[in-house]
Amino acid sequence: MTSRLNPYLSFDGNARDAMEYYQSVFGGSLRINTFGEYGASDVPGADKVMHSMLESESGFTLMASDMPPGMTRNVGDNITISVSGEDGAELRAYWDKLADGGTVNMPLEKQMWGDEFGMCTDKFGTAWMVNITQAQG
Repeated sequence: MTSRLNPYLSFDGNARDAMEYYQSVFGGSLRINTFGEYGASDVPGADKVMHSMLESESGFTLMASDMPPGMTRNVGDNITISVSGEDGAELRAYWDKLADGGTVNMPLEKQMWGDEFGMCTDKFGTAWMVNITQAQG
């Protein structure tokens, strides 16, 4: 997989409905994973969307999630730009540059789903997510 850049939307409990709607608009393949599927099955909101990805036949990619428990969604800052792929060196270089002079909200490190992932806000106030997909064995 080559690296990709796409919007990532945040919702307040209705990510599944929104993504199914966007699939009806753009077509394509929709994958949805809940917080419960990633080990948070005993917390409120375990059935909410931790990550979803719509990939259309036209080459569009749209990702989304529900806000995790304890986090607030603010209309206007509910969109992030996601950079993802398998080339760790390339993606870490992007991360270093985006985080430089900005704020690291979650360090780029291995996560419970197996990938390296981090979130930051660059020096211009743009929110970014970087995900380095780990090769499946």
